[in-house]
Amino acid sequence: MLHTIAGFDRIGEENAFAVLARANALAASGRDVINLGIGQPDFRTPEHIVEAAIKALRDGHHGYTPATGILALREAVAEDVHKKYGVTISPDLVAIMPGGKVTMFAAILMFGEPGVEILYPDPGFPIYRSMIEFTGAKPVPIPIHEAYGFGFSAEETLSLITPRTRLIIVNSPANPTGGVTPKAEIDKLVAGLAEWPDVAIMSDEIYAAMTYDGLEHASFLSYPEIRDRLILLDGWSKTYAMTGWRLGWSLWPDAIFDKVRKLAVNGWSCVNAPTQYAGIAALTGPQDAVRAMVAAFDTRRKVVVELLNALPGVSAAVPKGAFYTFPNVSKTGWKAKPLASALLEETGVATIGGPDFGIYGEGYIRVSYANSEENIRKALARVGEFLSDPANAR
Repeated sequence: MLHTIAGFDRIGEENAFAVLARANALAASGRDVINLGIGQPDFRTPEHIVEAAIKALRDGHHGYTPATGILALREAVAEDVHKKYGVTISPDLVAIMPGGKVTMFAAILMFGEPGVEILYPDPGFPIYRSMIEFTGAKPVPIPIHEAYGFGFSAEETLSLITPRTRLIIVNSPANPTGGVTPKAEIDKLVAGLAEWPDVAIMSDEIYAAMTYDGLEHASFLSYPEIRDRLILLDGWSKTYAMTGWRLGWSLWPDAIFDKVRKLAVNGWSCVNAPTQYAGIAALTGPQDAVRAMVAAFDTRRKVVVELLNALPGVSAAVPKGAFYTFPNVSKTGWKAKPLASALLEETGVATIGGPDFGIYGEGYIRVSYANSEENIRKALARVGEFLSDPANAR
């Protein structure tokens, strides 16, 4: 019998991929399936980005690159950060990653071990908790409340810190809720962290480009007092509809950057070369496609909230960011995961049950509006028929 390290028994997964597989299987069998579960834009990568990758291949960029990314791309990231936030960062502290998850993996692996605690948002991206448990660290959930607009509470977060806390993970705009934490709360959190100088922060800002109703993204990069312990996670997947390209970037404290470089050397050598040239084109080229995509999401956001609130037993807060809604389904009589499963099997509408995002996700489902308005209307009409049918009462 094969023996594996016990830690691997603690690894969880991202159930959205299991739902996607089931949705694809139903579609392959001839069912009409509408996917409101998957967390990726339904837009094509802009053509000038695709062409940059093709040109890079034709120009002979077929070999290894530096482990932390080509200098031109790291400089483009630093320039983009300065343009957006007025903040100067060193390209020498930017690491180009094969997707956003790798930054989570590296940060949690670096700080997690038995006997320490790592705080993470709940409901939140499921890989946070999975990786924390893998390292043997204790996962400490930061409750994300609908009453706070699905942003985190600085006071509550600070109250969870103990002498064993090594890392705090924050995410705004947030998956799965679409919540955006107000800058005033971030101000309070940063001020309170002055009492905990040895606690690192990983800010997942992968949805930074997607805020609505006039809100501007409040980045943790804007706080120089925590720069020496801040890990910033961002990338191209959501902003430029490049999920399959696997391209992310991260900013690290100077004191641990070389550890990140060594992890890259050991783990993935480097990010593939033509994709990095595509990343340069994305940051330095026209942003029209990004603005058009976010405007389309904004239109759909309003439609999906209106339609969800018209469903029996369902109430949906207005999301302020990303491309998710997190409607409250507790008054339908259904538990969240059985409801999500029934909707897929009985109506062909894929959603994700809230508990897949944490213990505080019960009573909610995640609905992505990364689909056409026509499909959203069609899907939620089916959900309405299902919930209105007395045979489906719980």
